[in-house]
Amino acid sequence: MDIADFFDTFFEEAEELLADMEQHLLELNVDNPDIEQLNAIFRAAHSIKGGAGTFGFSVLQKTTHILENLLDHARKGELVLRADLVDTFLEAKDIMHEQLDAYRNEEAPNQEAYERICQILQQIALEEIGQTLDAPVEAAAPVVQAEEPAKASAGQNQLIVALLNVVEKERTLLVEELEQLGDVQSQSGDEKCYEVILSGDVSADDIEAVMCFIIEPEQIEIRVASGAPAVAQEEAKSTPPPAPVAPTSTPPTPEAERPPAEAKKAPASSAKSKKATAESSSIRVSVDKVDQIINLVGELIITQSMLDQTVSDLDDQSVGNSSLQNGMSLLQRNARDLQEAVMSIRMIPMEFVFSRFPRVVRDTAGKLGKEIELVTEGKSTELDKSLVERITDPLTHLVRNSLDHGIEMPDKREALGKPRIGKLVLSARHQGGNILIEVRDDGAGMDRERLLAKARENGLSVSDTMSDEDVYQLIFAPGFSTAEAVTDVSGRGVGMDVVKRNIQGMGGRVEIQSKKGEGTNTRIVLPLTLAILDGMSIKVGGETFILPLSTVLESLQPTQGEMYAMAGDDVVLKVRDEYLPVIAIHEVLDVENAITDPTQSIAVIVQGEGRRYAMLVDELVGQQQVVVKNLEDNYRKVPGISAATILGDGSVALILDITGLHRLSRVKKEASKVINNQPISFYKEAEPS
Repeated sequence: MDIADFFDTFFEEAEELLADMEQHLLELNVDNPDIEQLNAIFRAAHSIKGGAGTFGFSVLQKTTHILENLLDHARKGELVLRADLVDTFLEAKDIMHEQLDAYRNEEAPNQEAYERICQILQQIALEEIGQTLDAPVEAAAPVVQAEEPAKASAGQNQLIVALLNVVEKERTLLVEELEQLGDVQSQSGDEKCYEVILSGDVSADDIEAVMCFIIEPEQIEIRVASGAPAVAQEEAKSTPPPAPVAPTSTPPTPEAERPPAEAKKAPASSAKSKKATAESSSIRVSVDKVDQIINLVGELIITQSMLDQTVSDLDDQSVGNSSLQNGMSLLQRNARDLQEAVMSIRMIPMEFVFSRFPRVVRDTAGKLGKEIELVTEGKSTELDKSLVERITDPLTHLVRNSLDHGIEMPDKREALGKPRIGKLVLSARHQGGNILIEVRDDGAGMDRERLLAKARENGLSVSDTMSDEDVYQLIFAPGFSTAEAVTDVSGRGVGMDVVKRNIQGMGGRVEIQSKKGEGTNTRIVLPLTLAILDGMSIKVGGETFILPLSTVLESLQPTQGEMYAMAGDDVVLKVRDEYLPVIAIHEVLDVENAITDPTQSIAVIVQGEGRRYAMLVDELVGQQQVVVKNLEDNYRKVPGISAATILGDGSVALILDITGLHRLSRVKKEASKVINNQPISFYKEAEPS
């Protein structure tokens, strides 16, 4: 077994440790630091350093070691924390993350960044505690053995490392790693319990930091050997008083944070054992494997639908077979349960997204000179992993936009009678078959007149009669910005149009609600997953199409008196004093044998891009859940079509893209002056609005 087999585990766990470190640093109160938070930050750095040394990631190991030494002085009260020091620690964490990514991609870490952060940390140590920090000894360097290997020297620890339920191949690798940490005196036992006596200048925490990336925490027990020097036993079982640490070739050992060795034998009372038990109940599985299972379940659902259709046809032709019908009902129920269970594997809480924003808010607010309180709500709300990965960038743009354009400067807020500290809220909740994510601020709100003036300045077609919602949507126009000057935060007019495009690419939409002087609420509505879709089946001519159910608002049969012709050959449908653009699907997609008289069609009112449209269809078939198949990957991008699915009879149905259909409809109208095979005069002139 090669140690490289454990690289992925190290990368994943190191990512989690870095995320924990950042969270604790952001929550740290520099005026009255919580010792538990300082210990947690230190332990995270210590574990990463141990793992990095084991795998030979020397640059990451050295960077973490220097940071770890500073953190050790901080938790002992020898380094007085300040906001600027925390900023430096966060910068060091960022560089460690870059180094981790470099090793993951089999690249050399940035040497300039490494030397710069090490120099900054050393300078802090020199100025704040009056000493420089040592570089660590390479983990892979051979350990100098004592003349009498059977006995530990007075300055060494002698520990018994018990490997529990570890197979021989892994055991051999672990013993080799222990030989790099100290001097293996003896080893014996079997797979159930294999004991290694290790001596050397090494602590239980050092061993655990390395082993945790290879085996589970509950598979290792460490205790002091009975023949060890009294000093070593005292160090392992008691907490030494805080004292200045002199530079040595070995980093300080966090003995104060370790429970007595005997405590490891009582998992019922050990928090670490409880955590280990929880960890052992889960496994790490490649996302590709989960996707493959989801795809197979989707095929199973399609097959089940086909069988169901076949049984229905048989039942229409002859006397129904009750056993067959019961079997099909059971298969349908089990297939749906299996589908929901498999889909839940990909669902992860929004906390994974929201956890990134305390740092974004802190850094951005610092650049802007603003005071911001970040509040997160609904962190346990779950969303498909693929959407979680894609929603982070759009949310980051929206947050930075709120901080820059929305929330006022502290002095201005105070003059307006507002608290100096602005409030930014990130929330997530389920709404029907969708997830609703909101970015709310209590800032200045949007200025309608200013947006219209800026739009005219940019050459956009706007009018004073536009609704507030349409005016607010102008901020998503390419190149649109209301910033007075270009900064490294905003002002270039890029970003917001990408936000809208990305969210639409996920099958979602963006809505904006704002009130001048009180704040802005930007809402993102997304489907829970991109693999399964609740849809409305519609018929146009001989074709069946699927409309995403989340976009459907209502349906009605229009009358001739409700249809109006507009300038530019547009046709609108009047619905409760609102004029909605009409999209005739048969015309846009060139469907033959469709109903061409709009008064004989059904108008389905749908919503896309924050606007409502009336889509003319022949027939509403019904609601059903469909398995989404990516059309672009399997064929090519088709205007007006977002994806495809396979129906119960084996035929392919296209899933319609609302906004794409509207754009395609406008293009076709430019090329033709006839709507629905009727002259423009068929419709009444639009009433003055």
